[in-house]
Amino acid sequence: MKIVLLDAQTLGDSDLSPFEKLGDFTSYPLTSKEQRLLHIGDGDVIITNKVVIDEEIIKANPQLKLICIAATGMNNVDLIAAEKAGVMVKNVSGYSTESVAQSTFSMLFQLIHQSRYYDNYIQSKGWCNSPSFTHISRPFGEIKGKRWGIIGMGEIGRRVAEIAAVFGCEVCYFSASGKNNQQAYQQLDLTTLLSTSDIITIHAPLNENTHNLIDQQALKQLKEGAVVINMGRGGIINEAAMAEAVDQLGIYHGTDVLEVEPMIADHPYLSVQAKERLVITPHTAWASQEARKKLVQMVADNIESANL
Repeated sequence: MKIVLLDAQTLGDSDLSPFEKLGDFTSYPLTSKEQRLLHIGDGDVIITNKVVIDEEIIKANPQLKLICIAATGMNNVDLIAAEKAGVMVKNVSGYSTESVAQSTFSMLFQLIHQSRYYDNYIQSKGWCNSPSFTHISRPFGEIKGKRWGIIGMGEIGRRVAEIAAVFGCEVCYFSASGKNNQQAYQQLDLTTLLSTSDIITIHAPLNENTHNLIDQQALKQLKEGAVVINMGRGGIINEAAMAEAVDQLGIYHGTDVLEVEPMIADHPYLSVQAKERLVITPHTAWASQEARKKLVQMVADNIESANL
């Protein structure tokens, strides 16, 4: 069995030996659109994180038996074309729950504690030159007693809810699909959640129900000083509108995802003036060492269970 990993760089320094044990294994750091056919070669199994496997590629590789997606989302594979060609497609889920939940709180605390400002104050020797034992120019509050609204109450959303409750937050949620009904937390319509929550975190997939869900009109409903964190998918938030809201409405925003990744050079977030109210990470929330190890093993298990 010949196994090809098309974008190993997206898995960082993960141990890929579980794949090596299963067959003749080849990996490429990245694969461009033009390199797909060359890199796939005569592979029976291909592993992709973000490389698009469309109908053209599937038809050009009649030897292909299995496409493994090293992620939960399956939008980068033409599932209809794969089914017609008799090619199995398997994804993985649940590997990053703890990593994303932890990253959500890490980003929240960066925003509300203004830790970047205080670190810069120390690094510039501001404290060394201070006549006082303390420096609290950037005040911060406690999250206990605050209303925490969650958009997307799947596995990650539920884990965030559990932790937020431990901190003493009043947790509520909005189900974009309308299918979730969590008895432990109050379900609200979107308008009520936006207008009454102090902290809003997004853990939803991108689909027809969530695309541009948080637009200019929605942002105007937020409380002044509200924190909005997107750990779901880019495209759920209108990024131009959010950049304006951070500067003009006093909103605090953190995001790990953007509609176009990598980030474009003229992205509106890069022009935000109130930089202390904005934190961006480059799609890393899913990628703790533990989560990536689990991901690799789950993909290997998918290959083994295919019985090729």
